[in-house]
Amino acid sequence: MTDFTDEELALDPNFADRFEQGFRPACQLYLISPPAIGADFADSLAAAFDGGGVAAFQLRLKGLDEDAVARAAEPLQKLCAERDVAFIVNDSMALAKRLGADGVHLGQGDGDPKEARRLLGPSVQIGVTCHDSRHLAMEAGEAGADYVAFGAFYPTTTKETHYRPDPSILGWWTALFELPCVAIGGITADNAAPLVKAGADFLAVSGAVWSHPEGPRAGVAAFEAVLARK
Repeated sequence: MTDFTDEELALDPNFADRFEQGFRPACQLYLISPPAIGADFADSLAAAFDGGGVAAFQLRLKGLDEDAVARAAEPLQKLCAERDVAFIVNDSMALAKRLGADGVHLGQGDGDPKEARRLLGPSVQIGVTCHDSRHLAMEAGEAGADYVAFGAFYPTTTKETHYRPDPSILGWWTALFELPCVAIGGITADNAAPLVKAGADFLAVSGAVWSHPEGPRAGVAAFEAVLARK
């Protein structure tokens, strides 16, 4: 039997239109930290939360050891708990365990979701980066992930990217699977609408909020009208 790659089995952009869509909650915002933060970042995060609904916040800091990230996490995790926002740790199962985080987001090289489940228990949310691959997404679901992430959908300066999926992958996923999907990569209030329409359950955003000329509160508020149109 021949194995085919995602690229060889091209996805029909109208695939999802063949299926009757069941109820899914409205698309929500998944906020990711800047790669470096200052001592006053908790104030910026609180301002972002004041701008509108944020379902989850992922702490993604680069170039710091675990102890430094843990120290930075303490006030942010407390704020998330106060605002009923899920606090997600990027990459590290060990750090998620240490902090008692609500979840961990794993890249393809950051470990197996099954291992994360054994370490973190049944209630912790486990997300997996799946780039532009339907195969990786199905594997993640079978391994017990709580959500899958596709992207980068647009150019981004937040991190180096090598994949550029078509929005139709979101519609394919939501037509066939109940597991939520996250769209990530260069998403702004101006380009988000096609991803919401395609079926994204969450929009993962970073620079559009933290670099907004009127501040993070306005950055989050700018997404409110887009998310309401699903």
